[in-house]
Amino acid sequence: MTPRTQTPRAPHAPQTSPTSQTLEKQVTGATIWLTGLPSAGKTTIAYELANTLRAEGRKVEVLDGDEIREFLSAGLGFSREDRHTNVQRIGFLAELLARNGVLALVPVIAPYADSREAVRKRHQSGGTAYVEVHVATPVEVCSERDVKGLYAKQAAGEISGLTGVDDPYEAPESPDLRIESHQQTVQESAAALHALLTERGLTA
Repeated sequence: MTPRTQTPRAPHAPQTSPTSQTLEKQVTGATIWLTGLPSAGKTTIAYELANTLRAEGRKVEVLDGDEIREFLSAGLGFSREDRHTNVQRIGFLAELLARNGVLALVPVIAPYADSREAVRKRHQSGGTAYVEVHVATPVEVCSERDVKGLYAKQAAGEISGLTGVDDPYEAPESPDLRIESHQQTVQESAAALHALLTERGLTA
């Protein structure tokens, strides 16, 4: 019997592990949740910070509460249960973005402490960075600003369930950062938050 001639196989390419240079290029994402009363300045600060971070080359998304209500949480009302569901949906989306190297800025009221804590725990369980910011503008100042006319409508009896007026707002007891936007400019507020993120290694 004539032995079969075996065609020599090409050597396997050696398996390579990520080099230190590759690891250095990996970018850490995070969720930065700005909670506070309506017209506290959450969204304005978020967009100001987003502009700075983008100029530095960071991937940033602002998850605006009104847009989320329109496109992701359409049909939900403002009962405690619906507010909780809305916050959990936003938290899931933010964590997904953060896991993929995005800084997700979330200027959403999230009035209940247990809802915010559930979002934090979701991030912690996945090892995703989470920063809670309380934009601690007093209700009197918010009602004067009244960006969307909500306080005026509530006072006129046109709406009810306004957070901080005739619906509860549970302020964070120990946020990562508390911003008193009524005592400083938008730029100063955004800079304070940027400094915190830099301190935690989230802006590089």
